[in-house]
Order: sequence, then structure tokens, then C-alpha cells
Amino acid sequence: MSLAPRFLAIVFALLCGALPARAAQDAALERGTAITDPAILRELDGGRFRLDRMLLPERSADIPLANSALFALPSMMPVRQAIDAEFDRYIARHQANLPKETIGVGEGFDFQIFDRALLYSAETRFVLAGIVNRMDRTYVAEASCGEIRLIYRLTRINKAAGDDAVPPRLPMTLNLVLKAKAEGSAVACSDIANRWLGETLSAKDGALDLIDYHNIDRIETNLQIAHAPKSAVRDFRTDYLLKVFRYDGQARVFAESPMENQIDRARLLADDGLKREFRAWLLDPVNLAAFDRGTALIPEKFLARGAIAPTPVGFDPSELEPEFGLVQGEGAVFSEADVVAALRKALEAGVKLQNIRSPAGFERRLNDVTCAGCHQTRGIGGFHFPGVDWMAEKPSNTTVVPASPHFFGDQIRRRDILASLRDGKTPDYSRGFASRPQSRGSTELAGTNYYDGWGGHCYVQGRPAAGNDASFRDWTCAEGLSCQAAGKISRIGMCFVKSR
Repeated sequence: MSLAPRFLAIVFALLCGALPARAAQDAALERGTAITDPAILRELDGGRFRLDRMLLPERSADIPLANSALFALPSMMPVRQAIDAEFDRYIARHQANLPKETIGVGEGFDFQIFDRALLYSAETRFVLAGIVNRMDRTYVAEASCGEIRLIYRLTRINKAAGDDAVPPRLPMTLNLVLKAKAEGSAVACSDIANRWLGETLSAKDGALDLIDYHNIDRIETNLQIAHAPKSAVRDFRTDYLLKVFRYDGQARVFAESPMENQIDRARLLADDGLKREFRAWLLDPVNLAAFDRGTALIPEKFLARGAIAPTPVGFDPSELEPEFGLVQGEGAVFSEADVVAALRKALEAGVKLQNIRSPAGFERRLNDVTCAGCHQTRGIGGFHFPGVDWMAEKPSNTTVVPASPHFFGDQIRRRDILASLRDGKTPDYSRGFASRPQSRGSTELAGTNYYDGWGGHCYVQGRPAAGNDASFRDWTCAEGLSCQAAGKISRIGMCFVKSR
């Protein structure tokens, strides 16, 4: 592994040490777009937003369903079967590709697999860890006014007699995605947005009063499937399994589904006809413009039904795992000449691109528009929303700061869209790169690690190997900081105090 991943791990450790100092700032950023208050989440988890009550609204029992019973529900059986199949494929692939390294559950293996018994155990359940407003995704389905997400964290709930230890949170989140507006509802998107921007989110007639089990659209899961400790042959590596299960109302099951914009690279490279079709679709000026804005919806025929996101990774797209790069290497879907020609064609057609102004910008967008690529960018160990641990007896970093720099850096854009919806204006749904959020004319992000302050992502100016790339050259640092990158070829670095 190159220096950049190690550099990223060191920087992440430094950022974690600074998390509590940013708590007040983060609370201001998430105002109107997320609920992370521990007391509110505790109350909601004990009420109608407890996961088993969302999935079984007729259930009135006070005791939450443990996962052993949750995954035995007919609606959840396909989820368990699909996750089990992914585990089997992951183990078989590693045994074939890494025959000299062992893989299994426990510390004695080179690749330590997550213990599936914990996922389906009577000792665990999913606990509500946060609620996030995603009405900025109204462009996906205007009739439902975007999404509201209930995010649950896998937690061990039963302790042995006399054990006073804090219930450990396990490395998995389950995201219950709800339509912000249920089918048949007469409420307007403007009213929903207004309630979220108000002061009584969880009160009667507040924002949460509009959602229940009728709004369920799908389940998204993010599970740390394996961890490889540092060894003589590699630095540490952790792999995260991402899956999506859409709710089939007629069958009353969550069915495994294609993941939004998660490009199936292996299938494309194995099918020349499909590869040509995808290249033509994405490079069409209309689709390229939406891709640049971050609002393109890639047709399902090109998408995968699961993804592995490894962490840590470097800042440069060329350092991502091979399955996430479609521009480089022999037989790649896109050549640099393809991208240059498409950008020229779009310019001649009068298309004004905001982010993609070079092949490197195209490749970065190609990576961060995918589920896996986005989770690799400015995440907290593979997650963007680890959530609040309100069950903990003592605060932790994730209790104080429940989400990643990518999440907080995007809040101003999301709030701007909410305000437009509230006021009946046409929202600007565009977004920047995952590494460098849009400022939307606000000064809230200036000088913070989310934008151009200490720890912000930046472009190394004047480095011969980096050139003067038009996609990134405005990624500068605040006064007193300089852009510093690991290695001699990386074009993307982080803002740190200038060395004397």
C-alpha cells in the first residue's frame, strides 16, 4: 500500500481528537436537516420509530424484537439470504485470490470476518442512532418529496449478570429509507420542508408526525464484513459490504435491488456491447450535464446489487481499489480521449459544467457518485453516519459528533434546498464533489475542515505531476495554511499549517 492510505489514517486520528471541539459548530450545520439529540432519539426508539414497530406496526409489545426474531420475519428473510450469499462470495473470492492468507472469524486470521452469528443473535438489535432529512433528493421522485432516513446501529443489548460494561455497538448500520410524503397524502412538499425548518421536529404536528410505516421505501445496509490487521505484507484494511433492499408492497418483502449509481464494472468489462452502450449514455451532453451536477440517475441495466468499499484509501482516484476505476487501465470503459471529446462537445452545445472540466474531474465524479466511492471519501471508517450512541454511559466521539466531515460539509446545500422547497422556488439540486462541498454563497464553511480550513481537502498548485487541473484548481486553503499531499504525485492533499 502506498504512503497516502497511511497518511489518511494518521490524519483521521488527528481529526477524531478534535471532534468534541467541533460539536457546537456541527449542531448548527445540521439544524433542520438531521436529528441527533440523544434524549430525543432515546424517546423515539422507545416509541413508534423502534425498528420492529416500523416493520410490524400492529406489534404493541414493550420489549423490542431481538435480531434473531427480526430476521425471521417473512419480510426480512430475503435480506438475510442476500447478506449470507455475499459473505459466502466474499470468503470464496479471498480464498481463491489470497491462498497464502487465512480468512475466518476471530483474531487468529489474516482477514477477520464479521461474525454473522451476532447479526442474527438474540443478543443484538438495531437501535435508532439518528434521523436525516434527504429532501435534497426530491429530484429522484418529486411525488414523494425526497426521503427521510431512520438510521439504526447494530448493538449488543443483553449483558451477562453483573456485567456493567457499556453495551457495545457493532460495525453495522441499517438505514430505513422513507418517502417524505406517503402515497396518497395531500400534504405539500413546501409544508414538509417548513416543518423541518421549524423548531418542533418531534412535537405533535411537527415534521416527524408526517411519517410512519406507510412511507417505507427500502432498506440500505452497511456492514464491516472483514478487517485485515497490519501485517508484514500490508497495512491494515477494512472492507464494508453495502446492499439495498426495496420494499415490495404486494409481496410484503424487502427484495434485493440494484444500488443507485453503483456501476457494475465487472459486468461492463465482460460485455463489449454493454460497455459501448454505457459509454454512449454517460457521454451524451444531456446526461453528462446531470452527471456533472451530481443528479444523474444511471439506468439499472448498468448497476450492481452489492458493493465492497475498502478503507482506508488515498485521496487520488488512481489509488482507489480497481473495481471503482473505469477510466484507467487496459480495456477501461472510458479513455482520456473519450472524455476530452465529450467535454468539448458539451461546451459546443452550450452546456456549462460546474465540476467536471478535465478527465481527472470526470474520474473523480465517476468514483464519488457511486455508493462505494462516496463511502470511501471523508468517511468515519467506512460510514458517513455512525450515529449517536445514546445507550453509552460515557460520551464518545460518535456521541458528540455522530457523522463524517462529508456529511456536515453537505448540510448547507441540503438546507438551501429545503428553504427553496418551503418557499415554492425551484431548488438547485446540484452538488460538488464529495471531498469539496459547495459553499452555496454562505460563509459558514469558510475556515473549517469541511472546506478550506485545517484538514480541508485541497489541490496542490504547481506540482508538475498534478499540472493545473481546471476541475480542482479552485480548491485552495484559507490564509495561513498550505496544501500538503502524501507522496510526490498526488494532486489532492489537505490544508495544514505552513511549514517554516
